[in-house]
Amino acid sequence: MKKVKIIYWIFTILLAAGMAFSGITNLFPSPEAFAVFEHLGYPDYLTYLLGAAKVLGVIAILTPGFPRLKEWAYAGFVIDFTGATYSLIAVGDPPAAWGVMIIPFVLVAVSYIYYHKKRKLEQA
Repeated sequence: MKKVKIIYWIFTILLAAGMAFSGITNLFPSPEAFAVFEHLGYPDYLTYLLGAAKVLGVIAILTPGFPRLKEWAYAGFVIDFTGATYSLIAVGDPPAAWGVMIIPFVLVAVSYIYYHKKRKLEQA
């Protein structure tokens, strides 16, 4: 049980920190952030929507209880990462730009898997 909790919390905190940083950066964007969205072909107002969704997702995965809300947050993160990866590929960015997206996919996958392992052990 202890190993499962440690792995869960390490990956969940790393995921939450990355998404919180990204979300806050989207909520209070710099001109560079708008330039990235413009490069990807998205309107500026989308930064605020994604920022709010990311921050709410972080709150959902860190708040005890609410398993259904956590499922939605994990799904939202996967959709965000998939969309970001596809967007980088679609605009012709080199693999070095979109290849690093494996990191958030690994973080969300391990956090999600160990979330369920932890829940199963707690219910036993």
